[in-house]
Amino acid sequence: MELGIGIGWRPEIADAVEALPGVDWVEVVAENICAGHLPDSLARLRARGTKVIPHGVSLGLGGADRPDPGRLAELAGKATALGAPLVTEHIAFVRAGGALTATPALEAGHLLPVPRTWDALDVLCENVRIAQDALPVPLALENIAALISWPGEELTEGQFLSELVERTGVRLLIDVANLHTNHVNRGEDPVKALAELPAEAIAYVHVAGGVERDGVWHDTHAHPVPRPVLDILHELRTRVAPPGVLLERDDDFPPADELDSELTAIRETLARAADGQKAEAAGPKRETTPGPGPAQGTDAARERLGVAQAALLSALVAGTPTPEGFDAGRLRVQSRALAAKRADVVAKVAPELPEILGGGYRPAFLAYARSRPMRGGYRRDALDFAERLLVAGEPADAAARRRLTRWWQERAGARPPGRATRIVRAARAALVRG
Repeated sequence: MELGIGIGWRPEIADAVEALPGVDWVEVVAENICAGHLPDSLARLRARGTKVIPHGVSLGLGGADRPDPGRLAELAGKATALGAPLVTEHIAFVRAGGALTATPALEAGHLLPVPRTWDALDVLCENVRIAQDALPVPLALENIAALISWPGEELTEGQFLSELVERTGVRLLIDVANLHTNHVNRGEDPVKALAELPAEAIAYVHVAGGVERDGVWHDTHAHPVPRPVLDILHELRTRVAPPGVLLERDDDFPPADELDSELTAIRETLARAADGQKAEAAGPKRETTPGPGPAQGTDAARERLGVAQAALLSALVAGTPTPEGFDAGRLRVQSRALAAKRADVVAKVAPELPEILGGGYRPAFLAYARSRPMRGGYRRDALDFAERLLVAGEPADAAARRRLTRWWQERAGARPPGRATRIVRAARAALVRG
């Protein structure tokens, strides 16, 4: 299925996306839309024949637990509502702990890498099959960017993806920006990864920008696409003509003419690679590693993977000791990045909080995040953050404290008696002090 050149649809650039010339299709974050209430902009795009593909971020197919039926049903409903030709997700885990490991359930609020081991592959393959059975259209999975490496990995990224495709028939969404990120952060060769990939399984390609800070590449989707990422796209195009290529931008949105310039750079990169393609451009024969054969059962593998992922996530979001074999310094970088992302997303889903707290919002939230893991979604995180401030008698400004109290009371709904009592007491104290 040929897609052409696309761009990630976001509400902040909806008008620009509709007006950009030469956009053949768009991708929308699945969790940001409701199947029964599609944004008018997406409806207009569909009406004029633009394909819309939902891109999920919360299934956690690389996690130790089997996929949640409710999340799968929601993704299936959105694919149907959009008339999508396929849906996409990530090879990642986003939560850990819970019943499988008899430990607190934790949410990462971010895509975290799975270990490239046979255990993790067995679990992923079973999860993918469950998802494929529940979805009305084909599924494609994206390679992710990472700041950290798992110790004791048994496969390269290309080998891991090849084995996944071999076992499940799933399609691939290859993010060349993520290959660049993993080159900088983990020393992985993107050319080697491309050489090992099953090129025939590629559904489409992502291109995005990022920034390097202190030797660490951050895949921000908020900066222009750098030359090294376009170079990897060029290398991929010399090996295969991808059915589609999409520009991602998630924040710090530039004017429409800059988005158009980035799309033009993508087109020109693809054209140069196609013009210079040689007969041997498909690259060397893919290297494969014989697998251990079909898994005899994944329950034991799930338990081992679950324990490992819970230990890692707890170190990242709850301050527990660094698991053996991990780079403690790199884990601190990842931990800070997770907390910063939580702060950014909470500010978007609850914009009243930075308005009420002003310049004190971010430091207060980062201090809260260091001791309070996210156990639910971002809206729950916003409520818990406000609650924590109020119980502590914050903010110091009485008027801001009253506004925060009202905000919390209007949104909290029914709460456990103990918690509600603490908040009422804090609210009364705030009123008295005010």
